[in-house]
Amino acid sequence: MKQKTSSVLLILAAGCMWGCMGLLVRPLTTIGLDTMEICFLRALITFLTMLAGLLIADRSAFSIHLKDIWCFIGTGAFSVTFFNFCYFKTITLTSLSVAAVLLYMSPAFVMIMSFFLFKEKITKVKIAALFIAFTGCVLVSGIGTGGDLNAAGILTGLGAGFGYALYSIFGRYALQRGYHSMTITFYTFLFATLATVFFVDVPDIADKISAAPMTGVYGGFMILFVTLFPYLCYTKGLSGLENTTASVIASIEPVVATVLGVIIYGETPNPITFLGIVCVLGSIVILNKKERKGLVIWKEK
Repeated sequence: MKQKTSSVLLILAAGCMWGCMGLLVRPLTTIGLDTMEICFLRALITFLTMLAGLLIADRSAFSIHLKDIWCFIGTGAFSVTFFNFCYFKTITLTSLSVAAVLLYMSPAFVMIMSFFLFKEKITKVKIAALFIAFTGCVLVSGIGTGGDLNAAGILTGLGAGFGYALYSIFGRYALQRGYHSMTITFYTFLFATLATVFFVDVPDIADKISAAPMTGVYGGFMILFVTLFPYLCYTKGLSGLENTTASVIASIEPVVATVLGVIIYGETPNPITFLGIVCVLGSIVILNKKERKGLVIWKEK
């Protein structure tokens, strides 16, 4: 029970830190960095920070078996990079609210893949929590206020949700092979850096940052806060929770983003937004209630 409680708190912490992404993105966009360049910086700075930290604290964390490298290519290139590419593409094809809602199809992808790959049960409680959380994300994102729905945007948006879900899947495989969350996070961002470098102009990024050094320093600090720490927390939290449960709990992210928008940027939420927040929080409570016997809908034999 203690392990489950600590895992829930770690996943909540990860979702809350991810919800602070706007505090990173807004200042960096003001100096001319686009979304893919920010994605590259997140991967590079996280990788370099972990490299320095592990060289000092625990060099044994670098040790992996070559046969397991696919797990880290999965978390880094297939999940982090693919998710970011699809998400940012969706934003160009449709509205931010539509992109956010499609991204939060990820718990559904996690539940389906975890059923087949890890024999996780599909229960009424999980389905109810997933539905309530998704509804909450729809309301918080304000999709009802408009948005250009089109086939290409929907496809890339679902791709973002799928890529987001893949971290739970590949991360679980790495944990099952005995790797520490530090090792998983380090190699995740090594491969994320290698994958994203092909989409950016590195000298141009350096010029933009050198022109606004204080923003660059702030951005570096925030990258650690909204990237390194939450991925460490989420990966560690996965060791004590089922994938579906973890992904739904992480849906706290848009709630935190909304609250920060109100507190810091003076944005005015409407009653629908508050209803969405209640839905997301309610789904987390539902998932952490002890399930009664007989609620399993489908399980792998």
